[in-house]
Amino acid sequence: MLDRPPATPLRTAYDPRYDPLTDAGPGRSRDYAPTYWIGTAGPAPEDDGPVTADIDVEVAVIGSGYTGLSTAIHLARDHGIEVAVLEANAVAWGCSTRNGGQAQISAGRLKRSEWIARYGLDTAKRLHAEIVEAFDIFNDLIGSDGIDCDPQPGGHFYIAHRAKVMPKLVAEARLLNEVFGYGARLMSREELHACHVKDQEAHGVMWEPDGTSIHAAKLAFSYIRLARRLGAKVHPSSPVEGWTTKGGYHYLRTPGGTVCARRVAIATAGYTPPGLDRRTRHRLMPVLSNSIVTRVLTDEERAACGFRTGSPLTDTRTLRHYYRYLPDGRVQIGSRSAITGRDAENPRHLELLKKGLYRKFPALTGISLDYSWWGWVDVSHDMMPRITEAEPGSGVFYAMGYGGNGVMYSAQAGRRMAQLVAGERLPELPIFGSALPHHGPLTPFRRLGQRMLYPWYQLRDETL
Repeated sequence: MLDRPPATPLRTAYDPRYDPLTDAGPGRSRDYAPTYWIGTAGPAPEDDGPVTADIDVEVAVIGSGYTGLSTAIHLARDHGIEVAVLEANAVAWGCSTRNGGQAQISAGRLKRSEWIARYGLDTAKRLHAEIVEAFDIFNDLIGSDGIDCDPQPGGHFYIAHRAKVMPKLVAEARLLNEVFGYGARLMSREELHACHVKDQEAHGVMWEPDGTSIHAAKLAFSYIRLARRLGAKVHPSSPVEGWTTKGGYHYLRTPGGTVCARRVAIATAGYTPPGLDRRTRHRLMPVLSNSIVTRVLTDEERAACGFRTGSPLTDTRTLRHYYRYLPDGRVQIGSRSAITGRDAENPRHLELLKKGLYRKFPALTGISLDYSWWGWVDVSHDMMPRITEAEPGSGVFYAMGYGGNGVMYSAQAGRRMAQLVAGERLPELPIFGSALPHHGPLTPFRRLGQRMLYPWYQLRDETL
C-alpha cells in the first residue's frame, strides 16, 4: 500500500481584516482570499500535508509563496539539498495569490535614476544587470515543463496619467537607453491608443520590452508541483509557533511537531508575523493593495477600450494603478488601499478603485464586478529588497522587501537565497550585502505618516 500524506485539516474562514503589523500571526489553515486567481485556477495541487511529528531536515523554508517555492526548487535542483517548506495556511496563501500577475523588469520601488543617486553609477549598472538576469531566470522558470501560468508577454507600458509627468518619462527613457543600454521606447498617446489600449488618462508612455502578465495562482500552483517533483516537501497548516536554536540547529515548533533544521530560509514577505523571529521584526512596512476584476467585456466594450494587449500596464501616480486585460476578456485593476486591516472592508476603498477604472475606460462605468480582494505588500523602509543572511553565521536567511514588484524578481530571489544557503558567495550588491533597515518600535507609528502622506500623494498626483 502506498504511503499517503496526512490529510490537511479543514480550512478555517478567510479573515479579511488580518493585519500583519498588529496580529500575532496569520492563523492556521485559513482559506484563501476570494481572488480571481483562486477562483479560476482550478483545484490546489497536492501537497505533503501538515507536519504531524517531529522531523529533521537540512533546510526549512518558511512561507510557500513564489520566493519560498523558488528557494525550494533551486535548493533541490541545483544543490541537491533536502528541504521542507512550512506554510501556516493553504499553500501560496499570501502575496502569491493576491497580486496583479504582472512581471516587470524591476525589484523594489526605486527607478534607475534613484539607484544612481543612492548608490553611484557603477553599482546602479550592476544592479541593472542583476535585474536583467532575473528576468531571464523568470522566463526560464515559467518556460519549464509543467509550468502553466497563461503568460501574456509584450513588454511593460508605463503610462503618464498627466501631461506634466512626460518630461520625467523622457528623462528616464533616455537614461535607460544611453546609460544602461536598455531598449526603452517612448510612445505618444495616439500610438498607444491606435496600437495597444485606449487609456483615456494617457498623455504618453514609456515602453519597456520586458514585461509579462501571468495567472498568479496557476504560477504558484505550478511552482508547488515542480518543487515536489524535485523532492521538496510542502507542508500547509504548519505555522511556526516557536523557534529555538541550540548547537547549530534550529527547532521550529509547529502545532503538529517540531522541525529540526540546520538552516532556515524565511520567505514570508508582507505576511511576516511580528513574533516569528527577532531578526525579521520591524524590517518591513506592510501596505495594503486592493484589486478588482470586472465581468467579461462585450465586444463593444472591448472595442471602446481598445484592448490589443494583455501586457502589464501601470500609471505614473505615486499610489499607482496597475491594470491589464485578462485572457478570458475581463479587466483587472489594482491600487493602494486602506491603512489598517480593520479598515480594509470600508467600501470607500472599493469606490476609489472603481473611479480609477472609469477614468481610464469610461465605457466601463458602472460595470459589474466578478471579484474584489486585497492583500499586503512587503515594502522595505528604504524601498529596496534584500536577500541576505540575517546575521553572519546564524544559518538564518531571508528574501523580501520587493515593494509590489515580486512576481518576477521572486524567482531570482529564491535562486539567490538558495545559493546563500548552499554556502555560495553572491555578487557584491547592496541588496545582498546588508540587512533590511530596522526602525524598531517606531515602525507601527509609520502608519501615522501614511495617514498624512496618502492625501498629499493624491493631491500631488491629481491636482498640483
